[in-house]
Amino acid sequence: MTITERPAESEGMNTTCCARHDSRHDKPGAEAPETARERVNRRWNEILQETRVTQTGVQILFGFLLSVAFTPLFRELETLDRAIYVTTVVLGAAATGSLIAPVSIHRFLSGQRMKDEVVETAGRLMMCGMVLLALTIGCTLLLILRFVVPGVLAEVLVGGVMLWFGLCWYVLPLRLRRRADRRARTRQS
Repeated sequence: MTITERPAESEGMNTTCCARHDSRHDKPGAEAPETARERVNRRWNEILQETRVTQTGVQILFGFLLSVAFTPLFRELETLDRAIYVTTVVLGAAATGSLIAPVSIHRFLSGQRMKDEVVETAGRLMMCGMVLLALTIGCTLLLILRFVVPGVLAEVLVGGVMLWFGLCWYVLPLRLRRRADRRARTRQS
């Protein structure tokens, strides 16, 4: 039996229905609540889809970064630019490790009836990988823009992009989560 096929009852999971992730179950015509097993399976499938998207991006970026060291212009890099490059490559490698780790974890633990733990760990690794990926992109932009634009403009542009990433990747989702939590509390009162 694989991780995705394990019965919820064998793990002592509560198989009573859980509230949907988005709490739409209170609305007329909304989907029925899901069981604990359905929820963990849905969360695992969501993580797999997210992993596919991020892995592709980080692997392309990391491949580009590795190839830079073999270009003629690399020899002309100043000490600061070499330090930025090394930092960027290390961040890219760390992001790659975090974003691919859920696949390895799944392979090692498949059939061990640990799906809840796998989903939780994979989710945390994905969040860590996203932070590392954002930092890798920021450092890559800094390295490139230091050659393209004069003076402090490169740092300002990178700061703006990193702020945008922070807003899109972290602030917006947290804001939406808080809004949903407030709605759920209001319905319970």
